[in-house]
Amino acid sequence: MPNFRPVLFVVGMMLMALAIAMLVPALASHADEHVLRFPFLISAAATATVGGASIIVGWDRRGSINIREAFLTTATAWAMACLAGALPMYTAGQVSFTDAMFESMSGLTTTGSSIFPSVENLPVAILLWRSILNWIGGIGVIGMAIMIMPFLRVGGMQLFRAESSDRSQKIVSRPLQLSLYLFWIYFVLTVMCGFAYWAGGMSPFNAVNHAMATLATGGFSTHDASFGYYPGHGVKWVGVIFMALGSLPFVLFIKAMKGDWSALVRDQQVQGFLILLIIATFLMTLWLWHGSIPLDAAFTHAAFNVASIISTTGFASGDYTLWGTFPAGLFFLLTFLGGCTGSTAGAIKMFRIQIMLLVAHEQVRRLILPNLLFSRIYNEEPVTDEVLRSVIAFVFAYIAAVGLVALGLASFGLDLVTSLSGAATAIGNVGPGLGPIIGPYGNFSSLPDGAKWLLVLGMLLGRLEFFTVLVIFTRTFWRA
Repeated sequence: MPNFRPVLFVVGMMLMALAIAMLVPALASHADEHVLRFPFLISAAATATVGGASIIVGWDRRGSINIREAFLTTATAWAMACLAGALPMYTAGQVSFTDAMFESMSGLTTTGSSIFPSVENLPVAILLWRSILNWIGGIGVIGMAIMIMPFLRVGGMQLFRAESSDRSQKIVSRPLQLSLYLFWIYFVLTVMCGFAYWAGGMSPFNAVNHAMATLATGGFSTHDASFGYYPGHGVKWVGVIFMALGSLPFVLFIKAMKGDWSALVRDQQVQGFLILLIIATFLMTLWLWHGSIPLDAAFTHAAFNVASIISTTGFASGDYTLWGTFPAGLFFLLTFLGGCTGSTAGAIKMFRIQIMLLVAHEQVRRLILPNLLFSRIYNEEPVTDEVLRSVIAFVFAYIAAVGLVALGLASFGLDLVTSLSGAATAIGNVGPGLGPIIGPYGNFSSLPDGAKWLLVLGMLLGRLEFFTVLVIFTRTFWRA
């Protein structure tokens, strides 16, 4: 049986951090004449109480954790964080418990789907809390991807341990040092993004909210029209740049800080991501330009929305479902791809796509030269059979999950477009779907509660890479 004490300790620490974060919207409630001050304070107190008790019960001088406990800790921490994140919205009487859980899970998994029919009329504290959930979820995703997932051998992530190409020397010597590097890079990029938005014409409040959502590739906006609310191209290009930065491996930023700036150029993942971004933007620009949109506007809208979907952010500069069938089809395909591993982006991610293409290319060559020996090399590292198996298993689980969630949504009476795009956007942590209901200018408020809970499960499974959750439900996991 797993030792539950370290699990409780980690969950308690996480809950204490969330309790402290709740004090920020409580202070911000002064702008709304204190209408939501007490719900946030009560939620913070309850979260801190549970967190403190968990820390006391889970205190263990050994400080060690095995692989089974790591699986259990990861899944439990995210589930409890979602519950804690929902408390302020529920106790404030803004939404039902189901809707509060949906919004909280969407924020922490950096999905960006919303159940609010209109966000512009929400209190300042709620708007800020949604963005904070995005931001906390983003740094949590990076830490999980870089420091936990590689050693759990989930979906081929072990290819991207926080090590340099020289296996004899790590980027940093201690996990704590790595955590500090990651946090400060994330924080500094968020501050830079906020200042850039402010310089581009956003108010300070909107700049802060959008900066947190942008670096987290979360997509929560303070306006119903998202970035379509802002005229001109300035803030949109700021969004393109920082959504792309949020989609890159943060380990490479650490390498750049230590003087190896070429790492960002050499990395095959980064190359593939940027090539895909450029090609998709070029195709979308041609389509919009052919549709009589001026070239500069076509280029801006194409780059912004392509970057938003590939990075799984979910912002929109317009209702692209009205641009025709080609954009709808292209954005649906991009929903499955995602950014790089070790980033805040979701979906399948670029390195898995590239490894699958590597295997497909090898298989075609084997048909011609069946006796020739092939070596699989990715980023100057050999792709072992173990990595290949985990990637194939992940992609299979991903496609199967999208199909099953779509089938479940259809059972609630939702149409095919809503069901399929809703499943894809939840599993990929993207945000908007397609169609008039959950499209870029729609929301998830009208969906049945059962459908919302199914999407909550889909968002959690997609963010935790499936097997981190599924393994807990196996008999082998609980055997002594």
